[in-house]
Amino acid sequence: MRDRPAPVYVLGGYQTDFARNWDREGTGLFAMFSEAVPAALADADIPAADVQVAHVGNLAAELFAGQANLGAFVPAALPDLLGPELAGIPTSRHEAACAAGGVSVLAAMADLESGRYDVALVTGAELMRNVPPEQAAGYLGAAAWAGREAQGATFPWVSLFAEVAGAYDRLWGLDHEHLARIAEITLGNAKHNPNAQTRAWTYGPDAFGADDETNPVVAGLLRKMDCGRITDGAAAIVLASAEYARRWAARRGIPLGEVPVLRGWGHRTGPLLLADKLATGAPDRYLFPHFHAAVQDAYRRAGISGPAEIDVAELHDCFTITAYTALEHIGLTGPGLAWQAVEKDVIALGGPLPVNPSGGLLGLGHPVGATGVRQVLDAARQVSDRAGSYQIDGARTALAVNVGGSCTTIVSFVVGAGD
Repeated sequence: MRDRPAPVYVLGGYQTDFARNWDREGTGLFAMFSEAVPAALADADIPAADVQVAHVGNLAAELFAGQANLGAFVPAALPDLLGPELAGIPTSRHEAACAAGGVSVLAAMADLESGRYDVALVTGAELMRNVPPEQAAGYLGAAAWAGREAQGATFPWVSLFAEVAGAYDRLWGLDHEHLARIAEITLGNAKHNPNAQTRAWTYGPDAFGADDETNPVVAGLLRKMDCGRITDGAAAIVLASAEYARRWAARRGIPLGEVPVLRGWGHRTGPLLLADKLATGAPDRYLFPHFHAAVQDAYRRAGISGPAEIDVAELHDCFTITAYTALEHIGLTGPGLAWQAVEKDVIALGGPLPVNPSGGLLGLGHPVGATGVRQVLDAARQVSDRAGSYQIDGARTALAVNVGGSCTTIVSFVVGAGD
């Protein structure tokens, strides 16, 4: 296994406003591509004709929009810019539940690392607010094992992650105050992000606590503010080989060392059934060993020892329990000790490892296929001092972790300033 293949650089990208409801605007998936693709190319400052391959991340366009073959949306999104070469570029669509964006980035990296191509475009998109919430939840439940888990649940993923919280509680104990603090930090961060779904939301003094009226129980140990929202949106990034990035940087008059680079990656997949994954947990080990392994793979490939060398992290927090357990799986604490990082505000802005300054999935939003792409984009912006109102001062190395299903598919990236 090659741990240090040819480097892949992030030249730029774009994210739509995750507060938008595209169906109410009378548009949909193609409009997302039509906005995100040219805007990403403009941000990267490259001509459309330089793109040689494209990858798309999406979970359930067939269910939400009756649309498949999304790779063909990429050339169609640039009708006024197309030359004959771009019209025929190869494209692929990838699905790995909520990690669809992450695996799309991996596929583009492999294309560049192999030497097949020099420039790749990755777009993630999801339209989910065009149907009622319960119907949307049912569609998203297709990423669980149909007919075998979350049976009869109105909101399948709330039910499954409530099981995760319950399993954690049985092993180590779980205080809801720690979950509430994660929600409070993350949703507070989102107020600084001009593209966050919840940036204008306001919260009362008891919004995050255990009051059954202001923060009612949804399932098990999870309350309303522990749960992510249905979100529309897209994100796109432009990736390039070292040879292309060197020429690109020279043209812009900047050192290659200032260009964000994907320094390391990890990708592991557990069994589909949550019960099978939970069977691996024990008091002396991580709840999801393959999750921990995927992040360790990224550290190893990046040549770093662990979270002590990370300045900022974009972690998958579709629910507060996902973020809580992720703190352990990235090695910030040992198994059963995530509460320490929460109580000491290690993960808050200004803490030793700020987590989700963008607002994360809870605050920024979670258009499923876009999330993994958006996380890499935010990580790249952080290490190149381009994150704007939510920039972490001095960030040079970032971690992004994308999770699919009930912690089934894990994709992790270490993004740094260039070599």
